[in-house]
Amino acid sequence: MRLTELRRAIDEPAVGAALYDLVRDLYPFCRSITGPGLRQTLAALAARVPLTIHEVPTGTEVLDWTVPQEWTIRDAYIRRPGGERIVDFREHNLHVMSYSTAVDATVSLQELKGHLFSLPEHPDWIPYRTSYYARRWGFCLSHRQLSELDDGEYEVRIDADLAPGHLSYGEYVVPGAREEEVLITAHACHPSLANDNLSGLALVTLLAEHLTGLELRYSYRFLLMPGTIGSITWLSRNQPAVERIAHGLVAACVGDPGGLTYKRSRRGDAEVDRAAAQVLRHRGADAKTVDFSPYGYDERQFCSPGFNLPVGSLTRTPHGQYPQYHTSADDLGFVRPEHLADSFTAYLEVLEILEGNRRYENLFPRGEPQLGRRGLYPATGGPQAEIETLGLLWVLNLSDGGWSLLDIAERAGLAFDVIARAADALAKHGLIAACPDGADSEPA
Repeated sequence: MRLTELRRAIDEPAVGAALYDLVRDLYPFCRSITGPGLRQTLAALAARVPLTIHEVPTGTEVLDWTVPQEWTIRDAYIRRPGGERIVDFREHNLHVMSYSTAVDATVSLQELKGHLFSLPEHPDWIPYRTSYYARRWGFCLSHRQLSELDDGEYEVRIDADLAPGHLSYGEYVVPGAREEEVLITAHACHPSLANDNLSGLALVTLLAEHLTGLELRYSYRFLLMPGTIGSITWLSRNQPAVERIAHGLVAACVGDPGGLTYKRSRRGDAEVDRAAAQVLRHRGADAKTVDFSPYGYDERQFCSPGFNLPVGSLTRTPHGQYPQYHTSADDLGFVRPEHLADSFTAYLEVLEILEGNRRYENLFPRGEPQLGRRGLYPATGGPQAEIETLGLLWVLNLSDGGWSLLDIAERAGLAFDVIARAADALAKHGLIAACPDGADSEPA
């Protein structure tokens, strides 16, 4: 089966349910950039696709960074002396600032407040905070909880270790006919955040499942790893693979109700940038394409000037642009199966363009070949018939070996699948012939 056939056969409700179920299953794990929660997550995903799990030791130099110590947390709480826990890690893993150092002390409310984080503008939400590279400890709680704390002494305990260990990441390659690769990645380091983190992990995992066994033009490399330090570690250790990356997508925030957003690569006009823009152009007014900026997810590492890879990011509402971002409100009620499924289909549509973007040579270039006697004119009229006919005529006119199907779709203002169907039909009738593969894509 080819990717086009897979995309047309997709049952979106079933895919949406499968994606949501995976998000739900992963939601309780306390992930961070290292540690047991990250390994637990990767192990769960490796049960779906045959991930290779890499373990990189603490202290390993990776580009300008060093793999940090591994963080393990077992329990944490705040309570009044001899009283009940009033902030409890066992109730929500966002209650502890990620990478907090161990503490076991009794402190005054005034001292405690220097280690507390809340959101006054959203008094019932717990914020998500981290301190990966500075030794601190802290708790996150709702502002309502904070405002109800009385003066007095409080017991604070964080049962955690920072010790030499490893950074973990998962990798899986689906081979295609060509060595050039499409890189698809998601970050795996956030705790219970359903949209920012888990929606991307679920989508990338199901893409890997669905692409396995297909007849593919490109090879596909899937990476599931902690943000920033994970991509930097992979880039530092995989120069031969880096050189094979022809296209790339970073997945995150793909389960919320907002419209789709594509963030271009640093290059701005890479083939994947054009493919994503082509898909979103035909998906309605709420879809948009934005320029690259060196802030966001791991696209900024892949697009750093020393690599300058053609890697963009396809999301729904971008990070930081929805109120629930990095809070406990980014929960299982915020993401929906239908939005997950829509994002999944959009990814398939982008990949379908990359797979099918070829150049053709018109074998009857002098004048327009007679289409009617070949059964290529529609028997009945109507808007769709007119569009299909325009696709045939555009492909015939621009297939001189210099225009790709994506070039033609952009010039014609037609959806790529209209142009691709036209090319298939014309090729079957011997009117055009594909140029040799390998001469029709931009260099990596």
